[in-house]
Amino acid sequence: MDSKEMIRDKGLYDASFEHDNCGIGAIIQIDGKESHKLVADALSIVENLEHRAGKDAEGKTGDGVGILTQIPHSFFKKVMAENGVTLPDRRAYGVGMFFFPQVDLERKQAKNMFETIVRKNGLKVLGWRKVDIDPDVLGSKARECMPVIEQVFIERPASLLKTDASRRDLDFDRMLYIIRREFEQSNENTYVPSLSCRTIVYKGMFLVGQLRTFFLDLMDEDYSSAIAMVHSRFSTNTNPSWNRAHPNRLMVHNGEINTIKGNADKMLAREETMHSELLSEEDMTKVLPVISSSGSDSAMLDNTLEFLMMSGMELPLAASVLIPEPWAHNDTLSQEERDFYQYYATMMEPWDGPASILFSDGDVMGAILDRNGLRPSRYVVMDDGRLILSSEVGVIPLDEKHIIKKDRLYPGKMLLADIREGRII
Repeated sequence: MDSKEMIRDKGLYDASFEHDNCGIGAIIQIDGKESHKLVADALSIVENLEHRAGKDAEGKTGDGVGILTQIPHSFFKKVMAENGVTLPDRRAYGVGMFFFPQVDLERKQAKNMFETIVRKNGLKVLGWRKVDIDPDVLGSKARECMPVIEQVFIERPASLLKTDASRRDLDFDRMLYIIRREFEQSNENTYVPSLSCRTIVYKGMFLVGQLRTFFLDLMDEDYSSAIAMVHSRFSTNTNPSWNRAHPNRLMVHNGEINTIKGNADKMLAREETMHSELLSEEDMTKVLPVISSSGSDSAMLDNTLEFLMMSGMELPLAASVLIPEPWAHNDTLSQEERDFYQYYATMMEPWDGPASILFSDGDVMGAILDRNGLRPSRYVVMDDGRLILSSEVGVIPLDEKHIIKKDRLYPGKMLLADIREGRII
């Protein structure tokens, strides 16, 4: 029995009422050059957001801390070679992070089930890896419910070589998404923080300083990325867990979605009429329902954002549709902008509430603020091509003379950086 089940059995606990307020941060090297320093700096950001991170009364177990980066190809190529597995080229394989149950039999059954689903969908598992960790740094509560953490490596099918190179990574991620959703439908005791050829998530019930010391991968000099998003969780009235730590699969979130009940109900109601040129009827049966009812408001928003992207909507567009700026009586918008929001309002109601959100698919990274501007979001652009965002200023030391621009996010507005084009949009 996990901690949430214990609370539900003994009181008036209802997961649908859970919200949280947190610290967020991100660094992106706009020209796409990967480095370990960028990852280390992102970890420093989250460590400096300790005041936005919750902890238990003992002070040794955190509400949740995590990081999302690009797949560190050089690092994985090295460590998998040590395990006798030769990985193909960058993005020609996907990596999944798994939180398995502690019971050996349940873990073996889950792995066998996942491998069967992978084969059934025409893909090949290259191998598994036990993630290098140091559980001694954890508090007793986090250690008691700690999952067995492993990674899986899946080869990209040769059929995708025929597709356009600009869409190949997303097409592969869509296949991995379908596989993950089919697995999740049939296995409730295993959680998959990420499964992608572009991004990976490391997270757990940590204090802010425990993230890099628990996951030894993150301290390896070969672990490099051009994008890193971090999150420190403060569960104001939420039950902490390994699964509920951020990042989610595409985003980190500071705030709450006050309309979550209506949003989730509307998504469920429209599923009968959903269709996509990129997801067959068989695929739809595997991925629906879109939203996991056991997730937090942040997780439900991430579920929906992911589904829209996998259905063919560009990630920045999907974020704009879910969290639109105030447009109905906004005279500063052009007619084209008003028409845009009015059109999509017929398909999706706004996910409303105080929220600052960072999102990334490994190629772009964006930030969007709720239309009332109720969460702080600051950013700076450096002359070395770095874009640094956080819930406040001063999260890492910066030399003022190298700052090109510093500003804040404005209500309903989006900031977007694309490393493929090497620019801020």
